[in-house]
Amino acid sequence: MNVVLPPIMISSGFSPTGSLVESLIHISNEVASVEKLPFVQFRNISTMIRRIKLLSSLFEDIRETNSPLPPSSILCLTELFSVIQRVKLLIQGCKDGSCLWGLMQTQFLSNQFHLLVKEMGGALDILPLSLLNLSADTREQVELLHRQAKRVDLLVDPRELQRREELLQTMTRNNQKSSGNKGFDDFVKLKEVLSCFGLRSPLEYEEEIKKLEAEAEKQAGTGGLIVVSNINNIISLVTYSKSVIFVDRDKEEIKENFKQRSAFMNRNQDVSSSSQSILSDIPDEFRCPISLDLMKDPVIVASGHTYDRNSIAQWINSGHQTCPKSGQRLIHMALIPNYALKSLVHQWCQDNNVPLIDDSSSSFSKSESSSGKSKLSEKAIDHIPATKAAMNAVKMTAEFLVGKIAMGSPEIQRQATYELRLLAKTGMGNRRIIAEAGAIPFLVTLLSSTDPKTQENAVTAMLNLSILENNKTLIMSAGSIDSIIDVLESGKTMEARENAAATIFSLSIINNCKVTIGTRPRAFSALVGLLREGTSAGKKDAASALFNLSVYEANKASVVVAGAVPLLVEMLMDDKAGITDDALALLALLLGCSEGLEEIRKSKVLVPLLIDLLRFGSTKGKENSITLLLGLCKDGGEEVARHLLINPRSIPSLQSLSADGSLKARRKADALFRLLNRCCSQSHYPVG
Repeated sequence: MNVVLPPIMISSGFSPTGSLVESLIHISNEVASVEKLPFVQFRNISTMIRRIKLLSSLFEDIRETNSPLPPSSILCLTELFSVIQRVKLLIQGCKDGSCLWGLMQTQFLSNQFHLLVKEMGGALDILPLSLLNLSADTREQVELLHRQAKRVDLLVDPRELQRREELLQTMTRNNQKSSGNKGFDDFVKLKEVLSCFGLRSPLEYEEEIKKLEAEAEKQAGTGGLIVVSNINNIISLVTYSKSVIFVDRDKEEIKENFKQRSAFMNRNQDVSSSSQSILSDIPDEFRCPISLDLMKDPVIVASGHTYDRNSIAQWINSGHQTCPKSGQRLIHMALIPNYALKSLVHQWCQDNNVPLIDDSSSSFSKSESSSGKSKLSEKAIDHIPATKAAMNAVKMTAEFLVGKIAMGSPEIQRQATYELRLLAKTGMGNRRIIAEAGAIPFLVTLLSSTDPKTQENAVTAMLNLSILENNKTLIMSAGSIDSIIDVLESGKTMEARENAAATIFSLSIINNCKVTIGTRPRAFSALVGLLREGTSAGKKDAASALFNLSVYEANKASVVVAGAVPLLVEMLMDDKAGITDDALALLALLLGCSEGLEEIRKSKVLVPLLIDLLRFGSTKGKENSITLLLGLCKDGGEEVARHLLINPRSIPSLQSLSADGSLKARRKADALFRLLNRCCSQSHYPVG
């Protein structure tokens, strides 16, 4: 809940009855008048409101004095406005958000309140009370508040910690296969915990589920797979709890109907037709939104929604890239097992004598799935705010996936590499842990896989890992560069080739990597090939990688020899390519070597293009265009200068750039004017 606030402009002659004090009074009253405090962070919120009410008395006294404020007072009040605004947003977030997710984050939220109180105390440090005309009561209250804020301790409500532990224990027990009345006892306990947070009616349960789903979608937008999995586990439990706690009185009759139907169908029909007969009695929360059938293997997609694995896999494999339920575009295609919901489905089937045929077409075998579940599901239901717990979960997941890559069948390697790829996408800590788990050497081996998806997943995982600075060295030390170039040259999918180019771009940020890659001429040829054949994103990745490599002087000639210059000029004429600025930047860089200058001068269409780009290009594009024109006119570039003088658009474009361009562009435009004037003195072309 980090809130970036707009700066408040304060003048030295600020009036105490001006906008700052009025804004402080207004926002303090808004916070103080909050009704129906949320169930989570109740103690922190009520204490914070009491503090702000005390500050409100200070602000009203200042308004009533109607005298100029000293500068330090204005600074203090500005800081207090920032603090109170963030308090307001934090309280609103607790009110509008999910109670249960707030409970899981209780330590994180408590720390946020604690930091705001410390900031409040820091602001009051610079308040010159002796210079303000305040009432004795107000002065005493502010001094007391200041002392309390300076020595305040972190307040984590022990009751919330206890309730969170009860919720986690209940989730853990119900995530395991239980029999008899054990499950029912868990839900009785869960009902008591949930009622403490205002969940007492079906409508309140539905509202909480909607808030959890909204939180899952928000987290999915940032790629937080582990967090999304945890939220979905809570959604699954609350949804099922609702169906158990508020079950209709005729549950026993329905159960008996299930038994009778199952017995009848077993005598007269096969398992398939038996499943169809009980379809109408399956709880909605256990139905796949696509097939409307019981979810045998529920998985979570990037949008946060859950589907049966077979149904959503068919949807994705048919070319769709959106969530069927929400229509939201999926930022990745990972299918994360929803172990909590799967356990609840099994429990429901056992309770209702519903036969459940395990899906044998899962990516992992039954024994492997069980092994994976024992390692992953325990952490999947835990909460994320505690960094140590999150890191332990990531470590366990990474080690499990690396083990599958090292020992698994090709199909298991494909799935494990895909999940590792996604895990590496979600943060620097994850990237460090994955590298420490020994993933990089195995990923290098899989770069030469004959399976297109495995190769694509491996190179993309390598790309995600390379974002961490230390991992760049590890990747290079693993002897990966030749394998990455192989994928770049002849990868089995275009996405694999493009991600190989992006990996080279990422690695080449380090100077030593520029040198190492520069000793392999085929890297430049492969990048130029992708520049010619790739998608818009692929062309941009290739151009960016070539630019990074060309920063090292010795690599510029290799880029030119690979045939980059004519292709880059061609890119300037292709609006669909969308890399005009990248192409100009690379051409301007290649101009610095003799081979590049010679090749660029061969182009017959470049100068007219550059003149047009001086008028219609972006700020960066104009800078690189004038850099190219100036470089082409220097050192024997009289022919280019004559072309500029002949072209009726060149002088107006230069004049416009000299007047309105960036500082760098203006300097170079003036230099080009001087050069053209020297050329003009030997001819009859006037320069305006």
